[in-house]
Amino acid sequence: MVSENLGSIYKELGATPIINAIGSVTMLGGSTPIPEVREAMALAGDSYIPLMELEEKAGAAIADMVGIPAAYITSGAGSALTLAAAAVMAGENDNLIEQLPDTTGMKNEILIQKRQRYWYDRCLEASGAKLVEFGSEEGTSADDLQNAINEKTAAVHFYMVEQEHDPNALSLEKTIQIAHDNDLPVLVDAAGQIYPLDLFGKYVKMGADFQCIAAKYMGASQSTGLAFGSEEMIRKISKQSFVGYEGRRIRGIGRPHKVDRQEMVGVVAAVKNWMTINHEERLADIENRSQKFINTLSDIPGISTTMINNIIGHQPFGVELRIDETITGMSAQKLVETLKEGDPPIWTRVRDGDDYIAIHMFGLKVGEEEIVAERIKELFI
Repeated sequence: MVSENLGSIYKELGATPIINAIGSVTMLGGSTPIPEVREAMALAGDSYIPLMELEEKAGAAIADMVGIPAAYITSGAGSALTLAAAAVMAGENDNLIEQLPDTTGMKNEILIQKRQRYWYDRCLEASGAKLVEFGSEEGTSADDLQNAINEKTAAVHFYMVEQEHDPNALSLEKTIQIAHDNDLPVLVDAAGQIYPLDLFGKYVKMGADFQCIAAKYMGASQSTGLAFGSEEMIRKISKQSFVGYEGRRIRGIGRPHKVDRQEMVGVVAAVKNWMTINHEERLADIENRSQKFINTLSDIPGISTTMINNIIGHQPFGVELRIDETITGMSAQKLVETLKEGDPPIWTRVRDGDDYIAIHMFGLKVGEEEIVAERIKELFI
């Protein structure tokens, strides 16, 4: 069951801890490090180590586990995107590395499908890169990409969400083919594409030069991420990074993207755990907890629940909760607001375009799903 002392460290500061029924969202803390990660991080704090060496050794260990050419630990997936954008513009030229984010004289355009624009593509622009759209809202063709390439093009970006396949987007396979035919690298944002395991590193194995992963989804600290890629790309990324700034004394843009030694070792432990745990048991546990939530609310007039049965990516199962306001007298958004006002506050949300509240087990400690369900039940009986 959930401890009554949970969150006491925040209460001492006058801050209010919450129950997170939304999932792996950055604004609520992103993740809870698993025991294996916490233990590894504690051991890593016992001594110092040159971080250039640790980045190299940790990246090599992760690349070997995943079966890709190279890997690099970053300050989140967003950091990986920024460093990759810098890498395709400045490469290994120290003068250009120090010139960024001023891109004068560089190839500084990164192509992105118009229908693939998304919240986090801003991370690419943080390097000084300019995003240039190709295709239309209706769809993207191979000719759209070919015609968009010019002397200023530095790379092509692809936003990958396997569980939301877009038949009207230009495929990654075709994107890689056209980009490489034009001697351009392909960058893939695949932050949550970690399960089934054949997705983990899949896009680099397909030929993409880079893909990013958010390590928080595997139980590492939320401030960590991974860059996967070719040896050449990862070498270029390392030269843009904070260890390149300090270790080589080259003033690149990556200095604020710091990762500590404990976090690096924690990411290695998280990847090792992810590659070796029994995922069938993991998924069965999450499904059972989701079903308990459904069962608690099953007989309430005006409330319907549907199991989220997707297991691709990082946030499997969960529950879609719908409310018929004509029966309950309360809208879904009003329920969200009411739950936040409780003690402890329960955070949920209705995303833009949705007609339901998605309850995810990712952010809920074992037993908290019962607290959430009972709190909702009390409001309608």
